[in-house]
Amino acid sequence: MHLEGSCQCGAVRFSLESDSPYPFMHCHCSICRKTGGGGGYGINLGGDASTLRVRGKTHVGRFHAVIREPGKRPVRSKAFRHFCVKCGSPLWLWDPRWPELVHPNASAIDTPLPKPPEVIEAALDYAAPWVDVPRGKGHRHARTWPAESLREWHERHGLLG
Repeated sequence: MHLEGSCQCGAVRFSLESDSPYPFMHCHCSICRKTGGGGGYGINLGGDASTLRVRGKTHVGRFHAVIREPGKRPVRSKAFRHFCVKCGSPLWLWDPRWPELVHPNASAIDTPLPKPPEVIEAALDYAAPWVDVPRGKGHRHARTWPAESLREWHERHGLLG
């Protein structure tokens, strides 16, 4: 599926091809909450990094988030989180450990995305106490991260494009 995305102010526009375009996971970790404003969900879409095309590259910043887990020393993530330096919109995540993949933030995609048949509410051990986590049909809960990958989830549901 061809995806088009942009930041809120329009300084950055991007496109890419995705074989896993269903926003399957809501991550409740502090990184996604703080960098995405609650619903940014950094890794719930997958795309082919070789197809990523960016207009407005001079307005793209990137950083390594700090992973803070109870009882462990903070560590910098190897992943680069890209954002618009003019308006702060989160755009995509890229990790050198999986260079062929890019993960656009669903909130930055302008193309209508398909509604997932199931959503994984992930990283609930790290959710803010004020978050009302959806429950019931169509929502699976994971205390940390799901055992299956984004690709495996799409395969299980017969949605891999």
